[in-house]
Amino acid sequence: MTMTAPRRTRQLAVVPARRGQTHDLDQFQDQLDQLVRSFFRDPFGMVGSSDQTPVWVPAADIEETDDAYVVELDVPGVRRDDVSIQLRDNEVRITGEVKQRERTGLLRRQTRRVGQFEYQVVLPGDVNPDQVDATLRD
Repeated sequence: MTMTAPRRTRQLAVVPARRGQTHDLDQFQDQLDQLVRSFFRDPFGMVGSSDQTPVWVPAADIEETDDAYVVELDVPGVRRDDVSIQLRDNEVRITGEVKQRERTGLLRRQTRRVGQFEYQVVLPGDVNPDQVDATLRD
């Protein structure tokens, strides 16, 4: 299936700060990150929650075997206590939080996702709640 989306264009004005090449590059990267985040906010996983904290949707695979549905999420750095899995009929909802680690130095750039995440999927068939199993690895 092919899905097309309307093309959006924006102009980005980059004004050099004349404080050195490293500063100029960092400033450009920050502006580019803001542009990408604003463009991909809703369709690709950044939605506002009730307290205005951004919530992101982790990458996932859903596999259907002969006797099960296997839902695999990529949530690196998440702890077992920071994940909640709920099942209602054939709808699975997985929520949690990847917590920011404490840093002693100056953080120049952050591309890892931190904060609250939420993943919901409606499975195509019935689910027996007594046979649901969840594991957290690595």
